[in-house]
Amino acid sequence: MIRHLVLFKLNEGVQRDEPRVVAGVEGFRALPGQIDELRSWECAWNITDRPIAYDFAINSAVDDTDALKRYLEHPAHQAAAALWREFATWVIADYEF
Repeated sequence: MIRHLVLFKLNEGVQRDEPRVVAGVEGFRALPGQIDELRSWECAWNITDRPIAYDFAINSAVDDTDALKRYLEHPAHQAAAALWREFATWVIADYEF
């Protein structure tokens, strides 16, 4: 299995309740019902207030590197990620477990 972790940092001045951010969250929350490769899926806002903390996280799993590639290329994933490009930056880690 491959764990796919993504941590998002909202750009300076961007607020969680902005319509574009809400749409971005909704886009990611809808992915499990649209992408068969996803074996597990969690996404949520950070709950701590620390300067080094990121704002939003995705913790997901797929079967293997081929499934990860199909997930990343899936149109629904591409559309959701495109929304976030407008208001956030992120870091990613993919590893076998």
